[in-house]
Amino acid sequence: MKAVVYRGPFEVSVENVPDARVEQPNDAVVRITTSNICGSDLHMYEGRTTVEEGTVLGHENMGIVEEVGPGVTRIKPGDRVSVPFNIACGTCRNCVAGWTAFCLRTNPTEGVDGAAYGYANMGPYAGGQAEYLRVPYADFNLLELPPGEEHENDFTMLSDIFPTGWHGTELAGMSAGDRVAVFGAGPVGLLAAHSALIRGASEVYVVDKEPDRLELAASIGATAVDFSEADPVEQILDATDGHGADCGVEAVGYQAHDPSGQEHPELVLDNLVKCMRTTGGIGVIGVYMPSDPGAADEGAKEGRIGFDYGTFFTKGQRMGTGQCPVVRYNRGLRDLIISGTAKPSFLVSHELGLDQAPDGYAHFDRRDHGWTKVLLRPSLAQAA
Repeated sequence: MKAVVYRGPFEVSVENVPDARVEQPNDAVVRITTSNICGSDLHMYEGRTTVEEGTVLGHENMGIVEEVGPGVTRIKPGDRVSVPFNIACGTCRNCVAGWTAFCLRTNPTEGVDGAAYGYANMGPYAGGQAEYLRVPYADFNLLELPPGEEHENDFTMLSDIFPTGWHGTELAGMSAGDRVAVFGAGPVGLLAAHSALIRGASEVYVVDKEPDRLELAASIGATAVDFSEADPVEQILDATDGHGADCGVEAVGYQAHDPSGQEHPELVLDNLVKCMRTTGGIGVIGVYMPSDPGAADEGAKEGRIGFDYGTFFTKGQRMGTGQCPVVRYNRGLRDLIISGTAKPSFLVSHELGLDQAPDGYAHFDRRDHGWTKVLLRPSLAQAA
C-alpha cells in the first residue's frame, strides 16, 4: 500500500510499504478515506523529535472498516468510523478512569504512558497517512459514524483536533459566560475557540499573527488579536476593562515565537498568566517535550520551561495539561456535528491526494498564506 513515510528533517516521501493487516484477534483494518496533516506532525517533520526514519506518519484518521479479527464483536466490515489518535486498551486503570490518552498497556516505550499512530515515542504503530490502517482494540477505540460521505470534512476532525480543542476548554475549567483567551490560531486553537463559543463563552480572544488564521477566528465570532501589531496581553486587558480573561487555552506549544521569529518556549505561558484574572484556569494542549535538543536555551533542551510561576502562584491560577482522551468527547462532538451545532470543517483549506503529501507538508510547515488545514485523500491519489 502507499503511505507517507518520514525520511529526515523536512523530508517525507510517498512509498509502497507492507499492507496493514490483522495481527491480533481484537484488531481491525480500516480503509482510509481521509487523513489529516496535524500541526503536531510538524514537530517531527522539522526534526524536533526522536521519530525514527521510516515511520509511517498520520494520527488523524477516518475511513471504512475493511476487515476485523475474530475477537471483534461490535465493529463490522463496512462500518464508517473515526479513529481516535489515542490507542487505548479500554481496561487498564487509566482507561477505566477515562484517561485513554495515558493507557498503561499499549506503549512499550519506557517511561511513556499512552500510545498513538505514527508519532514519536508513542509506540510501534504505523500511522494512517496511508491507504489502510491497523487499529488495535477496535471495539473500544472506533467510533461509528453515519454511512455515506456526508460531513466527511467535519467528521475527520473527531480523531484529534476537535476533541483536543474541547479538552483545552475543559482543562481551563471554562464555564458558560466566561471570557476565554486562546493563544494560537492553528487548527487546534481555532477549534478550541469554536468549542468555547459552543459552550457559551461570552467572548473569545484568539491570539496569532497570521492574517488568514485570524480571519478564520473572526469568521466564527471570535475576536482576533494580532500580536505582531501590539502586546497581546495589553490588547486583552484593554478589551476586558483591565479585568483579564476568565480562562485561557495554550494551543502553541514548545516552539512559540515572538513577532521577530525568535523562539521562546515560555512566551505563551507567560502571556496567559499575565492576561488572566486571579484564580483563572489555563488549559495547555500545545505540545511540550521532556527533551528537545533543538531548543533555544539549555533548560528547554531538558524540558525545563522557565515560565513566570511566581505570578501564576500569586494570582492563584490553575493549570491542566496533557494529551486529549478522545473517547471521552468524540461521541458527543459527533452528534453536535450531525445536529448542525458544530462545523469544525470551517478551517479546511486543502484536500490533496496522498501523492501530494510532501508538497502539503512543505506549505503547511511554512505557514504559507491560506494553508490552514490539509486533508489527505488516498482515493484522490489513486484517481491520479
